[in-house]
Amino acid sequence: MQYIISGRNIDVTEGLKNAVYEKLGKKLERYFTQDTEVHVTFSVEKDRQKVEVTIPMKGTVVRAEQVSSDMYASIDLIEEVIERQLRKYKNKLVDQKQSAQSLSQAFLDEEETEEEEIIISKVKHFAMKPMDAEEACVQMELTGHNFYVFRSADTDEVNVVYKRKNGTYGIIEPEF
Repeated sequence: MQYIISGRNIDVTEGLKNAVYEKLGKKLERYFTQDTEVHVTFSVEKDRQKVEVTIPMKGTVVRAEQVSSDMYASIDLIEEVIERQLRKYKNKLVDQKQSAQSLSQAFLDEEETEEEEIIISKVKHFAMKPMDAEEACVQMELTGHNFYVFRSADTDEVNVVYKRKNGTYGIIEPEF
């Protein structure tokens, strides 16, 4: 596997690199092929030690982040998150040969012991009047949610605004 390790507000030491190779490497080798890229980013904000792992695959991206007071603890925690995401993804593959080129054959052939069922417990219907993104952000704040679905007055497409962890807003626009 090819690791791309970087740091924001932190110098990545050999110890951190070795922890990634030993902890994540051993875990991920059984799931991925040798030519799979794994992007690992370490960052420090005040007393928060954050590890982000992004693994681009054909048709999807596996991404996880963990925050704790110790960088090595974050590395330990993130491997469990990635493993859980991969098991869910494996269960949802329709065409294993096309969609799972980055996953190892041994992992794909493995018998699954438990399958998490997706349960939809509520369905909401609502009218969507056309509005701009700023108005959608105001509506989102009024509802108390961290996202809001709206029809763009400019493009007449369905968009989503969402509140980011740092307090800023993002928008998701469809791309066809």
